[in-house]
Amino acid sequence: MDPAPPMIAVTDLRKRFYTPEPVDAVDGLSFSCRAGEVFALLGPNGAGKTTALRMLATLLSPDSGTAVLNGHEVRENPAGVRASIGYLSTTTGLYKRLTAKEMIHYFAVLQGVEDPAARTEALLDQLSIRPFADQRCDRLSTGMAQKVNIARAIVHAPPILILDEPTNGLDVLVARDFIHFIERARDEGYCVLFSSHILSEVERLADRVAIMHRGRVLADDHLEGLRARTGQTWLGDIFATLVEGAEAARLERP
Repeated sequence: MDPAPPMIAVTDLRKRFYTPEPVDAVDGLSFSCRAGEVFALLGPNGAGKTTALRMLATLLSPDSGTAVLNGHEVRENPAGVRASIGYLSTTTGLYKRLTAKEMIHYFAVLQGVEDPAARTEALLDQLSIRPFADQRCDRLSTGMAQKVNIARAIVHAPPILILDEPTNGLDVLVARDFIHFIERARDEGYCVLFSSHILSEVERLADRVAIMHRGRVLADDHLEGLRARTGQTWLGDIFATLVEGAEAARLERP
């Protein structure tokens, strides 16, 4: 029997910015991710990770290439993509005057959830939001706000989660809860794509890792495959070996 098609299939995706000189932020990106899999994008600052994730979330339009999420291509059917994903980043904001509960309910209505009130109540318990459900969002701690953002992202039960450095700025306990959330999501069959600078999280969570540098993927493999390729054991050493090797090769070119 043929395996199910990937939930995310990216082929030769490209995006150039002019600042004012041309910069290829994403330069021929290709990868895939399946249901029940956690796929991590790693790279130094400026590698193109956030630009890539924003294109997949339809927040930026690719210059060329294709990205198909849950059967929907990002330029041909952006509405289908948005209905299929939960997107979360460190810059995702909340409406300050709404309470945590009102925020979740509002997005349940926007997403066309059949019973917004019931879904809201379920998420209040699932993500341990109920103790601060009636607090306004502008009075929430960073960790509380991130939990509300998670609820907002998954309120319509999308099959794909796109998470851009989701634990950045969180304290140890809240970050731990978020890691547990990702593990549950994988077990429940979600396709999870995330970026992070916290390599211990990646080692714990990722089924596969793609390491980016200057808009390109240097390697895309399971952790054991990356170890075999580089001769290194720890992900930080694997990362440094690949990125430093690519940069040295670039500087040697005439």
